[in-house]
Amino acid sequence: MDKMWASFIGMGLMVLASLLITFARVKLKGFARGIVSVIAFVVLLVSVVYMLLSII
Repeated sequence: MDKMWASFIGMGLMVLASLLITFARVKLKGFARGIVSVIAFVVLLVSVVYMLLSII
């Protein structure tokens, strides 16, 4: 059951990362765009860790 929740969290974080990067590219410019893109990248890395935890 814990592996299922870890995979759901990983998938949710991937969706969040894709929404953040889309928002950054469409709506933001300059420094704010860079900050939101970095946050999206960090969220994506955390989602990869959760997905790997769900496999193990």
